[in-house]
Formats: sequence, structure tokens, C-alpha cells
Amino acid sequence: MEHTHSHAHTQAVINRLSRAIGHLESVKKMVEEGRDCSEVLIQLAAVKSAVNNTGKLILKDHIEHCIVHAIENDDKEAIEHLSVAIDRFMK
Repeated sequence: MEHTHSHAHTQAVINRLSRAIGHLESVKKMVEEGRDCSEVLIQLAAVKSAVNNTGKLILKDHIEHCIVHAIENDDKEAIEHLSVAIDRFMK
């Protein structure tokens, strides 16, 4: 299932990931500086939320494009791959 493709939200996903990476770097710096644990945890929760929301956007794109195409072509394997990916994402 490895192929190169893009979707309507590809640039938005890239932008969100870049912001999350920057935010995570800031959290790392907070730890290095010995900042209060509760502040670090709050910021870490924000990073986690940003990553989860990015995953939701990727999932939405995948359903709207790849899965619609898979259904039209009776590609049961692609649908099974989605099921596995959702299970892993939700853990």
C-alpha cells in the first residue's frame, strides 16, 4: 500500500506537523530548564492534542479519497488496512 499521493489537506497537515514539532521542542527546552512539572504536562497535552487532530485530518483525507476509490474498485485490502490503522491510531 506504499504509494506517493497527495490530498486536499496535505499542506495543512505539513503545517500542523511543523507547529507540533516546534511546540514539542519548546516543551523539551522547558524540561531542560527545570520548569514546573505541571506547566510541562499542560504543554505536553497541547502537543498531544495537536498530533491527534493532525491524525484526524489525515484520516478524513484518506476516507474521502483513498477509501472512496477502494470501494469503487472493490478493494477490500485497502479497507482492511484502514481498519488496522484506525485501531493503532486510537490506542
